[in-house]
Amino acid sequence: MNDPWVALEPGADPAERMRILRRAHETFTVAGTMPRPVRAVVADSWRRSARAGVGPDGTASVELTDGDLGAYRAEHPLARVMPLFRELMGTFAADGEHLLAVCDEHGRLLWVEGHPATRRQAGRMNFVPGARWAESAVGTNAPGTAVAVDRPVQVFAAEHFIRRVQPWTCAAAPVHDPRTGRVLGAVDITGGDGLAHPHSLGFVQAVARAAESQLALLDSGRPATGAAELTVLGRDEALLLAHGRKVRLSRRHSEILLLLARHPEGLTGDELLCALYEDESVTPVTLRAELARLRGVLGPGLLLSRPYRLALPVESDVDAVERRLRAGAVTAALAAYAGPLLPASQAPAVVRLGHRLSDGLRAALIAHGDPDLLADWAHTPWGEDDLNVWRALATIRPTPTVRARLSALEAELAAP
Repeated sequence: MNDPWVALEPGADPAERMRILRRAHETFTVAGTMPRPVRAVVADSWRRSARAGVGPDGTASVELTDGDLGAYRAEHPLARVMPLFRELMGTFAADGEHLLAVCDEHGRLLWVEGHPATRRQAGRMNFVPGARWAESAVGTNAPGTAVAVDRPVQVFAAEHFIRRVQPWTCAAAPVHDPRTGRVLGAVDITGGDGLAHPHSLGFVQAVARAAESQLALLDSGRPATGAAELTVLGRDEALLLAHGRKVRLSRRHSEILLLLARHPEGLTGDELLCALYEDESVTPVTLRAELARLRGVLGPGLLLSRPYRLALPVESDVDAVERRLRAGAVTAALAAYAGPLLPASQAPAVVRLGHRLSDGLRAALIAHGDPDLLADWAHTPWGEDDLNVWRALATIRPTPTVRARLSALEAELAAP
């Protein structure tokens, strides 16, 4: 490029670069003409911003708050790669006094994390979770423009369309669904002049590509077309969705179907007896009667015998949690965990599986050390008495409420 301030070369004077940009911005917003020293990606974005009616003195609006925000981002596909974003960018953001931000495909910020002082400063311009930073709402900015043009974008200082954002520099890259190619949102790094370097753009682009690879890995274990879906977490009676029909199962049928789903190769009658009944006096006749009733509930052709097995793949919500834990996606695993596995069940194999799942998730949460995730677990009916989780939470976030709850639990444990 001919303009060193545009190329962001080390020799360019930042103050002079800022003055040029501010003059260009004022010329455009006041006179409506485009001065020469503006990068094409910025010039195009300024034009789109003006056509959308964005004013240079505007501000972002917060569209999602509290429970609505939590529910929305828990279900968003990018929740599955937030642990990866934190691993790759968290230390860089905290040490450099920057912010890691992730937005959805509409430019709404879902997560904003990083240096506490920088977060407070950014909060004054509503750069906060739940705020809409789409280009059409607040003009030129890295996450919003990256989503709008579907390409990595770096926006320096006065290149921002809104004046109150002009002290900041940001770089963002879109993240795509690896199966469909559609834009899911963008990952962004925001801070001061320290980010005004081409390497910042390359960094977020590499992180976005890593996230897409992680999503492809997570998606590789999804059920094949035609598979049935079994919901068993947080409920005593399972729900089966197969061939467009939803069936609520009895507790015993829920246990049988879960075990057969876990063993697509099939189980013999003796194996099912051991897995289902603590009482060794239960006879094969009792089991066969249960299986006959289950076959009638499911309809013809779904339950096969010799060995007992299912005629089509069945994906359960247990499988989804396990798959995300194996991939290290702790946030996504917690979002998929609706509660203990068939909590009223006394079937030995089901009880063991339930303990293994909850223990694995608890261990991952404690090792991950995210106070928000620990608090989410600790404030559930199944986590409110979880001493280890409360201890981990008190270590990271020792608020009076957390310390009081931990003291109460420890007192209960010490009581005779």
